[in-house]
Amino acid sequence: MPGIEDLIRRQHEIIERVGWAVMLIHPTADDPDTVMPYAYTVGLTARALPEVVVTGLPLDLAHHLLNAMAERVLNDGPVAHGTRMHQLLAGYDAVIIDGRPTDEVTPGAAIARYGADRVRLQQIVWPDQHGTFPWQQGCTLDPHSQPLTGTL
Repeated sequence: MPGIEDLIRRQHEIIERVGWAVMLIHPTADDPDTVMPYAYTVGLTARALPEVVVTGLPLDLAHHLLNAMAERVLNDGPVAHGTRMHQLLAGYDAVIIDGRPTDEVTPGAAIARYGADRVRLQQIVWPDQHGTFPWQQGCTLDPHSQPLTGTL
């Protein structure tokens, strides 16, 4: 079974080759306090960019979204807080918000690599099936289904 040293080495190789790595966090028997799956990038901080996080989506979709967003950020620069993204999610807009680590959403690998004082976050926030975001009246999402790292 691979240990933490193997994970760190592999993560470093991916960051060197691609520019970022994606960490997928999901509930396990060893970590029952992780309520909702989430994923985040590691590596963008080294380029003075915020790490990107998405919560509450299936991890394969989250991985795809983070790769697309990280590539965009590396090519075009950071996205402004509150930007509505039209082509990130099929059939829905997403909104990018600035945030900070929370008890529910902690980018532990990024913090371990760069230090808590250097890591900034931007979250990809997705709407309910009617296109309503968690901060909008009438949103039908369970508040625990998509923990937020910031507000709009």
